Amino acid sequence: MAPTGENPIGELVDGMLGQPRAPRTGNEAELWSEALDGLRARLREQGALPGLPDARPAKAVDDPFGLDPEAIERARPFFEFLYRRWFRVQSHGFEHVPEAGPAILVANHGGVLPFDAAMLIMDGLHHGDPPRVLRTLVDRFVAELPVVSPFYAAMGQVTGTRENFRALLARGDRVLVFPEGAAGISKSFFSRFVLEDFHSGFVEEALRAQVPIVPVAVRGPESQAPVIADLRQVGARLGLPAFPITPTFPLLGPLGLIPLPVQYRVRYGPPIPAEDLFAVGPDRAALEVRNLIQSMLAELRPR
Repeated sequence: MAPTGENPIGELVDGMLGQPRAPRTGNEAELWSEALDGLRARLREQGALPGLPDARPAKAVDDPFGLDPEAIERARPFFEFLYRRWFRVQSHGFEHVPEAGPAILVANHGGVLPFDAAMLIMDGLHHGDPPRVLRTLVDRFVAELPVVSPFYAAMGQVTGTRENFRALLARGDRVLVFPEGAAGISKSFFSRFVLEDFHSGFVEEALRAQVPIVPVAVRGPESQAPVIADLRQVGARLGLPAFPITPTFPLLGPLGLIPLPVQYRVRYGPPIPAEDLFAVGPDRAALEVRNLIQSMLAELRPR
């Protein structure tokens, strides 16, 4: 059996799948690599990994943000398990996403941890022709997190600054943004289907780069970790934008972060050309995109 417990990340994996072993030292990239290899072996032994699609994302050339296609392929079996077995993702409308060139995908956000971003990335790898890695803009505090930061970078995720946003679009990337920000992941259980206000920065960058916006509605993340309360003062002391309390976290410790196996349903809307955004201005356009995604989300709810 693969020794997943030989590093700090593997120790957490072993806490879920086996007996922990003594941790050892090593750089962060090696720790993630070994932990993912071990987790993949354990899932395979349990028959939980489906076959992978033959298509692979194109190899990045001199990516300035640290995208590592080999790291993505090493991690992919685990995310395939989440995509196919855990969240059972159903996707509609991916044909609206431009096959080539830059675009901004705008989605609602929820679920405490960003499994919604991971599943949208997987959706792009499944349905893209050719598959391209979706670049997600993440909160700036992520760059300060040990172990997590280099893993995110290897998976193609980028700190959400205006400079980085512009650089990705100039490179021709498809960029995923969550304009609700941290407020999206900490919505209470009773308001989980109501979108927070959208920051208008994504509209301003779409206008500047003259690229289309693709609205995306995702149903499921809002129920994967129901938020009872948000202790924001505690989060601030820890350098986090929020500190959601769920029925399982922090009661069960790290295991309480495992999301419930809710089904994800994803719908992509027709792209909105930049000239349409210019006609109403950034603030109004952001509100209209928010309302559009809100209506798309309502259509995904069970009747």
